Amino acid sequence: MGRYTHGFVDRTGAPRFYLRIPGRKRVPLPGLPWSPEFMAAREQAMASDGWQAPPIGSAATVAGTVNAALIAYYESNAWNALNESTRRARRSILEKFRDEHGDKRLALMHVKALAAILDKKTPAAQRNFRKAIRGLISYAIDRRLIDTDPFTAVRLAKATKKGEFDGIIPWMSEECAQFEAYFALGSRERLAYELLLQAGQSKCDVIRMGRQHVRNGLIAMRRKKTGVPFYVPVTAQLQAAIDAMPPSDHLTFIVTEFGKPYTFDGFGRWFRKACDKAGLPRMDADTRKSRCTPHGLRKAAATRLAQRGATTTQLMAWFGWKTSAEADRYTQAVEREQAALMAAEVLKPRTLIGKPEPPFAKTSDNLLK
Repeated sequence: MGRYTHGFVDRTGAPRFYLRIPGRKRVPLPGLPWSPEFMAAREQAMASDGWQAPPIGSAATVAGTVNAALIAYYESNAWNALNESTRRARRSILEKFRDEHGDKRLALMHVKALAAILDKKTPAAQRNFRKAIRGLISYAIDRRLIDTDPFTAVRLAKATKKGEFDGIIPWMSEECAQFEAYFALGSRERLAYELLLQAGQSKCDVIRMGRQHVRNGLIAMRRKKTGVPFYVPVTAQLQAAIDAMPPSDHLTFIVTEFGKPYTFDGFGRWFRKACDKAGLPRMDADTRKSRCTPHGLRKAAATRLAQRGATTTQLMAWFGWKTSAEADRYTQAVEREQAALMAAEVLKPRTLIGKPEPPFAKTSDNLLK
């Protein structure tokens, strides 16, 4: 790579390269070593102390194209205001869109082209695509790059109504018992499990939880993804898991083996390994959907609370949901289950007193009386 050039792989697995000259500020280098983009940036950095590397991909962009608009969008306040997990999900969609259409003029994006792209996607994928692209379109409209939103005339495929077991499957009681039998109280794995199940929050919130969030027996926080507040009581099971851990002055309940807070992806990988050690399945054999995930524990917590009579309002406060639609999935599922059990009771044979009158022996006159 040349003298003063240093490279490493960051925690996300992406390669990073810098020019480091003694006594001067390090300069990030775009692209890969020996590429025209990389070598041009390095040459300019060697010649100028104050030069900053251009945005990745800008050397090959043409003004007015999808590629140029995306580079500007990624540097905008609109993009940076999004939650980290939202940016991660949308960027994967936008980058795929860039690979296929980056050289095309953004102003020429039309309804038929979008419809052709959407026709190849499932209803759920269509909605995720629209969310990601509409952020870019809104930015482009604000910057007068395009005049109108072509999505206003695009119709999406009808999506099936989500149910309790759509997507990630909640943990079954047998799976919970298996994990608890493998990891005893006092282990980091068991504490993470109890936080996920007892608090019932997403992993991006669980990895931030600490003693500073507990007041009067309640964990009070705001969801990182939406900013909605939630209030969760510290149950006896959760308190036992916290008390079983060695004394600590960390700001989070869960830390790595090096005493550092977990990242979102790092926690997910670590917890998956814990489930593997406990012998829990990764995927459902029938539906091919994920099993025994952190989010599956959140769904299990919501299911348990609904089964024990929690109302829609109570579920919304506990899980930090913005609308009642999320909570209604669980309460309605429990209501259907209870109704089915009541119907089964009706069908059970009973001892009858007296001789019932055959229903078809009744005359029309009798029915009218």
